[in-house]
Amino acid sequence: MKKKVLATVLATAMVAASLVGCGGSSNETGGDSTPAADDSAAATDDSSAADSSAADSSDAAADNGDAAADGGSEAVEYGSGTITIWVAENVVDFTNEKAAEFFAANPDMAGYTVTVEPVGEGDAAGNMITDVEGGADMYGFAQDQITRLVSAGALCPITGDNATFVSEQNDAGAASAAVVGDMTYAYPMTSDNGYFLYYDSSVVTDPTSLEKIVADCEAAGKNFYMEINSGWYQPAFFFATGCTLTYDTDNDGNFTACNIDYTSDAGLVALKEIIELASSKSFQNGSSISSGTNIGAIVDGTWDSEAAKEIFGDNYACAKLPSFEGSDGKTYQLSGFGGFKLLGIKPQEDAGKLAVCHALAQYLTGTDVQLARYQAAGWGPSNVTAQQDAAVQADEALSALAEQLANTIPQGNYPGDYWNLATALGDDIISGTLSTSSSDDDLKAALQNFQDTCISYAQ
Repeated sequence: MKKKVLATVLATAMVAASLVGCGGSSNETGGDSTPAADDSAAATDDSSAADSSAADSSDAAADNGDAAADGGSEAVEYGSGTITIWVAENVVDFTNEKAAEFFAANPDMAGYTVTVEPVGEGDAAGNMITDVEGGADMYGFAQDQITRLVSAGALCPITGDNATFVSEQNDAGAASAAVVGDMTYAYPMTSDNGYFLYYDSSVVTDPTSLEKIVADCEAAGKNFYMEINSGWYQPAFFFATGCTLTYDTDNDGNFTACNIDYTSDAGLVALKEIIELASSKSFQNGSSISSGTNIGAIVDGTWDSEAAKEIFGDNYACAKLPSFEGSDGKTYQLSGFGGFKLLGIKPQEDAGKLAVCHALAQYLTGTDVQLARYQAAGWGPSNVTAQQDAAVQADEALSALAEQLANTIPQGNYPGDYWNLATALGDDIISGTLSTSSSDDDLKAALQNFQDTCISYAQ
C-alpha cells in the first residue's frame, strides 16, 4: 500500500471515528439465520443470546465514541497492542502472511501484533453476539448476520472515504450486503456464495431454458438435480415470479414481521413450476454433485467446482440459472439467494487502534489481496478490479455465479423454523402429495398454510 494513500485512509478513519464512533445501533431490522448451502453460511443462533450482550455493547459504543472524539483532528498516535482476527481455517496462514506484509510496509504501526484464529463465518457472528467484548477485533462473517451484529453493537460503522472504498471497489451486490439502513458496517471479502448451473455440454444443448435442459436430460437418460425441499434453493422459483419472503426484527433480534406474498397469482405460478420440474423422469432432488449419479445437469455452488470438473471432464460447463415458461405463458428468470463474506471491525476504545484496524481491513479486502486469496484458496473476489483479472475471468464457475448474482437477493435472516417449513413443502411435492393433478384450490391452500405459518414465526 502506498504511504500517501494509507495516510488518507488513516486520517479518514480517525475523522470518521470522531464524528460517528463505533458500534452505533441501527433501527434497521434483521433476525436469526439458518445455514445456506455452503460452509461459509452462518449457523442458526438463538437471537435471545444477543440481549445482554447488546446492552453491554451499547455502553461500550458510547465509551468508544467518546474515546474517538478525544482524538479530534490531532496527529494520529497508533499505539501498540494486539489485534485479533477471526477467519476461516483454510485462510489462517494466508491472513497471517498478508497482515505481516501490511505491517512491514507500515512500520509506524508495527507496535501491533496480529493474532489470527480459525473461527469460520458460520461461528463468528454467534460468538460475537454472545460476547462482544471478548470477541475478535476483526472478523469474517456471512452477510446474513449483519443486522444481528449491528443490533448487538458488534460492528463499527464505516464512514467517509472508507465507505466510499466499499461502494466503489466492490460489486453492487457485495457493497449492498455491507449496508444496514443507510450506513456501511463491513468490508466485503468475496462475492462467491450462491448457486448456478453445472452441466454436461454433450447432453445439454441450451442451458438458458429449464424446459430444454429437462428435455435434453430425459432424451439422454440423464438426471437433472435441484434441491427443491431446501429453504435456500426453493425461493429461486418464487423470487423469479416476483414473490417476496423476508423478515423484520427489532434491535434485540426478535422477529417483528414477515413480508410474504406467496398466496398471490405469482406464488401459484412458482409452485406449479416446481411441481412440473419434479414430475420429470429426469428429476432428482439434491444439490451435491459428488453425491449424484448419471448427471446431465445440477444446480450447485462454487464449492463443488473441482468435483464438477472431475465428473464432466471435457464436457464441463457452467451457466447462470435458466429461465422457465410459467403456467401463465410468461417467461421467468430463476432467482434465489446470493451470499457474500464480509470483514467487520468491532467497537474499539482506542482511536489509534481503530485507525489501524480500518487500514488493515482495507488492505485485506483490496484488489491485490483478494486476487491472492483467490489464487490461494479459490475465494471469489468482490473487488471489481480483481473480478476482471484473466484468471478469475477464466474461472467458469465464478463467471456463471457472477451472472446469477445479478438476479438474486442477499440472503437475510430467517427463523430456524422457516427452513424446516420449506423442507416440508418440498417433501410434499417429492412425495406426490402436491402434484400436476392437484387442483388450483389445493395448491392455493398449501401456499396459504405456508404463508400463515411463516407469519406466525414473527408473532
